[in-house]
Amino acid sequence: MHIIAETELILTPENKIYHLNLSKDEIANDIILVGDPDRVSVISNKFESIEHRIQNREFVTHTGILNGKRISVIATGIGPDNIDIVVNELDALVNIDFKTRTINKKKKTLNLIRLGTSGGLQKDIEVDSFLVSSFGLGLDNIAYFYESEEIIEQDMSKKYKQHAHWPENLSNPYIVKASDNLLSLFPDVKKGITATAPGFYGPQGRTLRLNPYITNLHEKMESFNYKENRITNFEMETSALYYLGKSLGHNTLTICAIIANRLTKEYSKDYKKTVEKMIDLVLKRIC
Repeated sequence: MHIIAETELILTPENKIYHLNLSKDEIANDIILVGDPDRVSVISNKFESIEHRIQNREFVTHTGILNGKRISVIATGIGPDNIDIVVNELDALVNIDFKTRTINKKKKTLNLIRLGTSGGLQKDIEVDSFLVSSFGLGLDNIAYFYESEEIIEQDMSKKYKQHAHWPENLSNPYIVKASDNLLSLFPDVKKGITATAPGFYGPQGRTLRLNPYITNLHEKMESFNYKENRITNFEMETSALYYLGKSLGHNTLTICAIIANRLTKEYSKDYKKTVEKMIDLVLKRIC
């Protein structure tokens, strides 16, 4: 029996998981993930009741009831590194025995749905629309610190690397598919490949005082097509969520409000209203 060391599974004196500061009874099986901590209360204000409100650093969790269903909302903060913390710690809450520090024989599956904001990478992706990420394209390197290479869509990833003439000194792009059962909840919402960057400026092709290393990033993304799958938008969490979630046996999906179009240079006049509509849509479908 493998016992997980205290340096690997870090718990608080209250026996809560370290970064999220959560105990096992404080999360639901259905969890909405958002980047912005302020967005948690926007969602939980729609609940009929709230059982738990917990905050530690940028990680904010509200768990409550909507239409008779228990649901949690967690703010992850920004970036794939934060997703690495959140997904691993959520999995530990449901699949590791904190008393014995051993992995449970019977595994539990969570539904993890990320609601984000994003910039469109195709001219026909309208500002203030919604987009479901059928695949996540990782420009980060989270996947290469783990062993589950079979999770990656190898042929699609290879084709994108070739298409983009990807620099050899950067980590290889990787692509992971969303969970089919969660995708099926949104048959009427436009879908596409969502690119995940490890930063907001240079990694997404933005120029302030520093020039991006890859100068034609948007053009290579816009022109990529793999079996009718296009790269449609850019954000900072999806690929890590899909890779880690699928590796651990959880269901994952990202839905983004398109608040800008990087090609037409159009920006939403009231993106908070669009986000509110997206929240209502998702809560209706999952509850």
